[in-house]
Amino acid sequence: MNASLLKAASCLFLAALLGGCQIGGSTITEREGYFTWVDEQGRVRYSPIVESATRGTADHAGASRDQASAEGPARSESDASPETGLKEETEYTLENYPDAEALAKDGYVRPGERQPYFTWRDAEGNVRVSYYRPDTRSDLEKGLVEPPVQITEASVYQTGPSVAGAAPVEGYDPDAFAILGIEARTDDFFARFSASCCESMDVTDRQSWQSGREFGISLSDDSATHPFLTGTSPYQLIELPDAGAHRSLVIRLRSYAKDGVFVPSLVFLDESMAPLRLVTDLVMDFTPENWHRRGYLEAWVPAFPGQDERWLVLFTRDEDLNGQTVIETPAGPRKIPHIRHGEIGLMQVEE
Repeated sequence: MNASLLKAASCLFLAALLGGCQIGGSTITEREGYFTWVDEQGRVRYSPIVESATRGTADHAGASRDQASAEGPARSESDASPETGLKEETEYTLENYPDAEALAKDGYVRPGERQPYFTWRDAEGNVRVSYYRPDTRSDLEKGLVEPPVQITEASVYQTGPSVAGAAPVEGYDPDAFAILGIEARTDDFFARFSASCCESMDVTDRQSWQSGREFGISLSDDSATHPFLTGTSPYQLIELPDAGAHRSLVIRLRSYAKDGVFVPSLVFLDESMAPLRLVTDLVMDFTPENWHRRGYLEAWVPAFPGQDERWLVLFTRDEDLNGQTVIETPAGPRKIPHIRHGEIGLMQVEE
């Protein structure tokens, strides 16, 4: 009797074991509250089965944890709740959200962060890490774009709007200047200059304007002269570009040094050769000579064909001839005399 029971129990145990082994692989089966499964190494594993409600909650929680791990650090309820607002460490402050311009000057590296880096492999196959400081210079500082043109400082005389016949303002006292001891101005330099310039100039000896390159003007003993108010001087008459193509432009003027340098003044004329604007006392910069060109004085002067300026006259003044340009050299100060004749290069600055 006992032998029969023992034999029957052995058969049941063997049948159960064979039934579990027949599942194989990673297939999962459910037997009496346990999962029986075989892992990737062929070992039989047993996992307890929780109730369906609990299992559904656990599976959902596991999926949520997996998703949270993929998306980043978990947030607390106070972070997610719209009613509690931002936490103190996430408020919009200059520390958390610095000014964009200030951040750009620092190469977009925030305080406390490590500098940008790149990885590379050396000759022996070892991976190396090199940190670098971002180049925060502007394109202008890097020399990638041309700097904006700076108009040269000068004394400018021109015609102004007439105030004759204008109604005086309320409370105007015609004797105010006399009371204050101020004499009424009777001398108009531009009007006196215009009286001696420039209808008598010969337009047949004019120089045509040349765009796209520098063109030269030579003032020599053979050049025409004119008795300007500022002194008799050789001059060159130059035709400006058509107003339809250029209502305004900037002229780069270079006066090249050779046994001295010619210091120019400029007067702009209308179609009838009447002066519209006089430019003198140009604050010109001197660039020393080098192995392939001579030194020169340089100025940047605007012209306005759209405001009836048709002609440009280059000349010099007696007071400029009495002066000199002093430059610093490795050997000490050097004096460059001002002369009546010289070579000038003109070029239109392209936009």
